[in-house]
Amino acid sequence: MEENVGFEEFVGKEPDRSSSPTRRIRIFDDKMRNLCWQKADVVAGRHPERWRKDSAGNIVCRKLTRCEGCLCYEYDHIRPFSKGGETDVSNCQILQSRVNRFKSNRSDVGDHDLRQFSCELKFSDKELDLIEMAVYGNVIRPGLQCKCKSVAETLGTALYKSKGPEVSACELPYKATSF
Repeated sequence: MEENVGFEEFVGKEPDRSSSPTRRIRIFDDKMRNLCWQKADVVAGRHPERWRKDSAGNIVCRKLTRCEGCLCYEYDHIRPFSKGGETDVSNCQILQSRVNRFKSNRSDVGDHDLRQFSCELKFSDKELDLIEMAVYGNVIRPGLQCKCKSVAETLGTALYKSKGPEVSACELPYKATSF
């Protein structure tokens, strides 16, 4: 009985690549996903391990994978697996989830077509800072590194010292304006 590779991906286990040499593996392993992330364009002014641009120019967040939001992404076979595309770094790209659904198993889709199916929301630096704060608990940008205050820190009742270098609580460079 064949193992269900899709289920392995769902539960986060690495596929067994030592099985039969004739069996093709569809899932990108951790190493390939990391290298694929590194290949994607960096978002200017943002931490490169947290933010990248997909092939259509959409900003995506590293922690938001396998979801459907505008900042979510998936690892995509450039040449579709179903059409003989290999599961290796040279055939891997990150794509906003919505764009990947549109692309499906087609290889003849250009960047212009991919952009047509991109999420239409564009995020300001202020909004990306707030999203990063919510997702990571801190913001790391050139010239700006800060963290959220815990409830205990806010109330002045923190009972422990954090490990590592002290990072100040954020005072983002915005005036008290509404969103």
